[in-house]
Amino acid sequence: MALTESAGADLTAAAENRSPPQQVLTTPAAVALMDTLRAKHGPLMFHQSGGCCDGSSPMCYPLGEFMTGDSDVLLATIEGAPFYMSKSQFEYWKHTQLILDVVPGRGGMFSLDGPEGVRFLIRSRVFTDSEIAALRAAGRI
Repeated sequence: MALTESAGADLTAAAENRSPPQQVLTTPAAVALMDTLRAKHGPLMFHQSGGCCDGSSPMCYPLGEFMTGDSDVLLATIEGAPFYMSKSQFEYWKHTQLILDVVPGRGGMFSLDGPEGVRFLIRSRVFTDSEIAALRAAGRI
């Protein structure tokens, strides 16, 4: 077996022995804003916008207010809120861990964070090779 094949087999074996990494994480500031919005609006959900009206911001809605379907991927449930992304956008982002954070400014006009004076923002990092192998082994990508 060639060296690269051996390394690939080692990564696959390691991936099978570990849990896949979380695809969406939250910062303490994001959790605090979610708590504020949940107190005002009830259960929440997120959809990672792919552009259009509100750029590429994570959009926060009352649970069930944004229609999802076969063209969306459920990436995670964060603090009880499902976090979706369109399948086509997920193809570009599937190797990336999303980190939901908060920064000063107005949120998207359709997102619940709009009038709060702060807005949700996605930070990201590329998964390592072993994390990608673990995600593949788990059928997540």
